[in-house]
Amino acid sequence: MISAEAWADARLLWDYHFMHHDPRPCSVAVGLGSHDLGVADVTADLYHQGMAPVIVFTGATSPTTRARMPRGEAVHYRERALQLGVPDSAVLLEPRATNTGENIEFTRTVLTEADVKVSSVLLVTKPYEERRSYAMMRKLWPEVEVVCASTRMSLEEYADTIRDARMVIDMIVGALQRMIVFPGWHLAIEQDVPDAVMTAYERLCIAGFTGRLLPADVAPRPGG
Repeated sequence: MISAEAWADARLLWDYHFMHHDPRPCSVAVGLGSHDLGVADVTADLYHQGMAPVIVFTGATSPTTRARMPRGEAVHYRERALQLGVPDSAVLLEPRATNTGENIEFTRTVLTEADVKVSSVLLVTKPYEERRSYAMMRKLWPEVEVVCASTRMSLEEYADTIRDARMVIDMIVGALQRMIVFPGWHLAIEQDVPDAVMTAYERLCIAGFTGRLLPADVAPRPGG
């Protein structure tokens, strides 16, 4: 059972992770690979709205996605987009990246090799990865403008679609930890974290939602 307090704290983090950008036309839409096929759905919908002329799906596999997406995240995303009516000619694949830094680096290479000129990126992620991914893009690809997009739904609705609420809250907590730590590793720009969000994060860690935290010897937990 997940307590009412844990749900309330997770909602604070969930809301904070959204960048609240309004989608607008960009040079390219980039769908960051993950366990969530909804990223491909949102990317396809934005393509059909005319928000980007070309899509890059990026991602290999991870322990979370190996069983769900055995052919690789980018490949499964592409297959989903084609099912949703996106033409094959509009989709580029980046199938090697195993983390967000590589997603960004390898996507840049794919676009350069395809001779796609990029001044702006419509970055499509899981809802709770918007802010961290934005902060990493601004650090690692600073010359482009970044517009974030993701599935718009409540935490509870999202957890129902994933069918593993505890994993979702673990990931929300892990995403915030990385957002706090990564600027010190020169992987992201700094983002202001409100006191209420930090307090909720610390309570969730104490409550045991630590399954996606970086190891303590890499990034200490709150208070340690």
